[in-house]
Amino acid sequence: MLARLIEAAEDLRLPPAVLTFDPHPREFFAKAKAPPRLSSLRSKLALFSAYGVATTFVARFDAGLASRTADEFVRDILERQLATRWLLVGDDFRFGRGRVGDLAFLRTAARTFSVEAMRTVDVDGLRASSTAVRDALAAGDLALASALLGRNYTITGHVAHGDKLGRTLGFPTANLPLRHPPALTGIFAVRVHGLDRAPRNGVASVGVRPTIASGGRPIAEVYLFDFDNAIYGRRITIEFVRKLRDEEHFPDVAALTRQMQRDAVEAREFFATHG
Repeated sequence: MLARLIEAAEDLRLPPAVLTFDPHPREFFAKAKAPPRLSSLRSKLALFSAYGVATTFVARFDAGLASRTADEFVRDILERQLATRWLLVGDDFRFGRGRVGDLAFLRTAARTFSVEAMRTVDVDGLRASSTAVRDALAAGDLALASALLGRNYTITGHVAHGDKLGRTLGFPTANLPLRHPPALTGIFAVRVHGLDRAPRNGVASVGVRPTIASGGRPIAEVYLFDFDNAIYGRRITIEFVRKLRDEEHFPDVAALTRQMQRDAVEAREFFATHG
């Protein structure tokens, strides 16, 4: 979709731009039932820029925006505020109060811009969509998620101080608190970007640490192989390469430590054979 945007912008000699919403509309209407975010807003902006998008407009999704009719959305936002000249949307795009606006409405209502519908992209017969990506991640199918995304799934954030338990167990970790429920949970072989010129291999745990705490908040913890530098405050990206197992509760910390040792061995063996 972004490739088509860039191509059209070049043909029309216009800057390629993206309009996105924050928070996700489903977070606004029913936060407890909203789907997990696939990326933070900052990560999304960085990815758009990396793909060649010149400008990203972030529309704050609040009561005012939710109450706009489909016609008001076209007139006030697309035409008056953004001065849109060409628009690309998914064929199932819905907008406006009550979600009454659709592709047919857009084409009828647009006075200053043309509208193009993005064709459906299939991956092995499965429609590429955020829902399909979330389902694949929740099932631990990283290969399918990667095929749908066109890249390996990642989480980006700043390393924060933790309870230092990992260090006492012989596994010092870099901790990334998660503001939103994660799209995947479990133990993974990962590559970590942002510390050196080349990514560093390691093992990551994403979840609530059921052996350590009851009802804890989700956190991502990464144990980096052959690395023990202080990196608090650094912004890193965790690239998920292979799922090793689900998160589970162990009878005691000793049993957890033995499993962590097995996880590290399995991840090292994976990287030794897969590079």
